[in-house]
Amino acid sequence: MPRMIFVSLPVTDLNVSMAFYKSLGFENNPQFTDETAACMVWSEAIYIMLLTHDKWRTFTDRPIPPAGSHEMMISLACESRDEVDTMNDAAGANGGEGDINPIQDLGFMYSRDFSDPDGHALGAFWMDPTALPPASA
Repeated sequence: MPRMIFVSLPVTDLNVSMAFYKSLGFENNPQFTDETAACMVWSEAIYIMLLTHDKWRTFTDRPIPPAGSHEMMISLACESRDEVDTMNDAAGANGGEGDINPIQDLGFMYSRDFSDPDGHALGAFWMDPTALPPASA
């Protein structure tokens, strides 16, 4: 089996969250989707599992963090600066919040951070590896 990443996120409204992630370009995998969970696919190796709070509690006794708090951020590589902008705009137009942090434009890398309807932090970034500054010795 190939190495894959499944990121599980507790959500308050499964349908709203599914629509949000679809607006960012994720696809739903119905094999792992029911009334308590949805598998949203970013790539062949990266999946986000949206879990209702009741479903989340079957995995852990740890409390669900309050909206707006961040223990981590999911960063998604995009093919262009325009795709980064489009994803950020889609986040703001579909129940999330765009530009939760200042835009970063380092020339070789461009990123914009946003949140989903439950306040989970995500970032869209584009990078040109050929334009990376040389590594310091």
